[in-house]
Amino acid sequence: MLAIWAEAQRQQQRREEARWRAEAAEERRREREQREAQRATARNEREAQRAYQQSREAEAARRTGELDSRVEELRGLLAAGMAAPAFGPQALLAPSAVPPFDPGPLGEPVGMPDQTSAVYVVPPPDPVQARNPGVRRQYEQYLAQARARFEQDWYAAQAREANRQQRLAAYHREYLAWAERFRLQDEERGARTEELLRRLRAGEPEAVQEYFTAGLYASAAWPEGFPHRLVAAFDAAGRQLVVDWELPGPDVVPAAARVRYVKSDDREAEVARPATERKALYRQVLAQSALRVVAEVFRADRDGLLDSVVLNGFVLGIDPATGREAERFVSTLTAARAGFAGLALDRVDAVECFQGLGGRLSARPERLDEVRPDRRPQTVGGSLAGHGGEDEPDLFEMDPLEFEDLIAELFRLRGFRVMTTARSGDVGVDVVAEDLDPVTGGKIVIQAKRYKKTVPPTAVRDLESTVRHHGAIKGILVTTAGFGRGSYSYIEGKPLTLVSGPELVGLLAEQGLRGRLGGGTPAAAGTAGSTPGAAGGTGATGGTGAAGEAGRESALTVSWQSRTAAGDPVELDVTAFLCAGGRVLSDEHFVFFNCPQDPDGAVRLHPTRSVPGEPTRAARLTLELHRLSAAVDEVVVAVSTEEEEHPALPLGYVHGLAVAAAYGPGAAGPADWAGTTGGVPDSAMLLGAFRRGGGGWEFSPSGRAVTNGLAGLAAAFGVAVE
Repeated sequence: MLAIWAEAQRQQQRREEARWRAEAAEERRREREQREAQRATARNEREAQRAYQQSREAEAARRTGELDSRVEELRGLLAAGMAAPAFGPQALLAPSAVPPFDPGPLGEPVGMPDQTSAVYVVPPPDPVQARNPGVRRQYEQYLAQARARFEQDWYAAQAREANRQQRLAAYHREYLAWAERFRLQDEERGARTEELLRRLRAGEPEAVQEYFTAGLYASAAWPEGFPHRLVAAFDAAGRQLVVDWELPGPDVVPAAARVRYVKSDDREAEVARPATERKALYRQVLAQSALRVVAEVFRADRDGLLDSVVLNGFVLGIDPATGREAERFVSTLTAARAGFAGLALDRVDAVECFQGLGGRLSARPERLDEVRPDRRPQTVGGSLAGHGGEDEPDLFEMDPLEFEDLIAELFRLRGFRVMTTARSGDVGVDVVAEDLDPVTGGKIVIQAKRYKKTVPPTAVRDLESTVRHHGAIKGILVTTAGFGRGSYSYIEGKPLTLVSGPELVGLLAEQGLRGRLGGGTPAAAGTAGSTPGAAGGTGATGGTGAAGEAGRESALTVSWQSRTAAGDPVELDVTAFLCAGGRVLSDEHFVFFNCPQDPDGAVRLHPTRSVPGEPTRAARLTLELHRLSAAVDEVVVAVSTEEEEHPALPLGYVHGLAVAAAYGPGAAGPADWAGTTGGVPDSAMLLGAFRRGGGGWEFSPSGRAVTNGLAGLAAAFGVAVE
């Protein structure tokens, strides 16, 4: 009995052990599966992270490639011009093809309903259920409803199709009328061109001017962002063409050399292009542009009308004498046909070739230092020819109703059905346009404002209310000025469009209409941040005139000796920081040579200039303190030595540093102050600060040195520095 009992105990123990082993094995299996799942998740996460980082690196590489492509495009500016076909009379005589009729969505017939589709088909009941009278009646009822639904949809589709065909026929009639006008205008243009070429062969000065300016304005293969504005005059006695040609500013050269992805911060960082490389490339751009324009003129001269060309290159910039935007001439070249014909332009170094021809290039074009033009078109005598200049009607001086009619004609040529409302007194709307697209079309209200200064945000908000009031699908605000960042932020996600002055001039030119923005300067209006003021146009409100604003500004003039005691040249950078609580409001509120004004246009830096008759250089900072944002409690002014070469020159080598102040209403402080730089080892210094108080603004001099130059100043006031 004991043996049987013991055997039973061993059997029970073995069963328990087997159960324990099975449970342990199951637990180990679950643990293996869990570990495998964790490894798979980690592997997927690593792969996803790696794929994400690779995509960011690829995006950085793409942006770097775009920068490289832009630089190569700038370096190949002259070669691209030589590869383009030469302008000639055949280009003027070529007839313009009438664009074919394009009905767009109106050309697509309305789809008719299909009675066999599932929407209109009622499946019959089961044969057994069909014997039930109630089921049969219900089926017949559903069948009648489906048939009625089909007929209703079919008649509705027929009505939409008839409406489409009616609108298509009207649109086609409008197209035929427009095409006939286009053909007649092209025939008239052809006749005028024949007459122009006859006068050109006779050597008439006005015909010569018109021919060559047309050829230059039609010049192709210029990089994106290059301006196309010129004024020309022909000296018949000297057989010389004199041209003023607009050039791009220094920002045409990319400030970044490459873009890299920083994994630790998950961001893209731009690596700055060395200042020396940017300056050298900009000089190449200016020299190549001059050589290319002269070459295009001589290539277009099939009849040998010209013996020489004078080309003056200018950039739109701030005139330090007036503080206003003006033409700053940075290059001038007089090229004779005989000497120019022997050049192999595909192999020359542009700057050396330009200077070898006797051309003069600004020593510091990036600062818009000027050269004296050899000869100006205005000095030739007779009339001037050009594009985008004085021959265009000034939009600022245009009659208000004529301006509205011009805007209406612009949108009419862009394919809208248009009517003006000024004569009917429709408050808030100057032009009503109708988009004829049957799917996305509808009423569009257009406001036209001839401002000379930035359109206030209230006008943009009023436009939204006008759109709702008139039940329009969209509102467009067209101005001769510009808009602030707040206005562009406000319209995000709203059916509103803003058209600034320079954009308006470009749209007019696309449709063959004419217009300029005062003084022949396309971008003269709309300086960011200026206060709204009327130009006498539609919707303009009264405001302080330019003279009144100038009387309210304060100014600091910083001057210094242009050379050290050892005779080395000295260049200083003057900067301003618009702060709240000791930190700049944003990176855009850091005013320096690459950002010469704040977003509100209240603080403006004017270029460094030489003081006539003295070995001195000076920079001027103007401040309209009453226009500063309420958040700004301090405007800090500083100076640093230019960092072209490392290390930067210590301020101890700078002599004669002085500040002269002129205060407007609500500002006070010392009239002048001499900076003490002797023995200062650092390369930057705080000159002082305007601080807001209960009674206005007061300027307090400082003189505290700051290490690490301009970068140290920027970092001290919270400007993001890569």
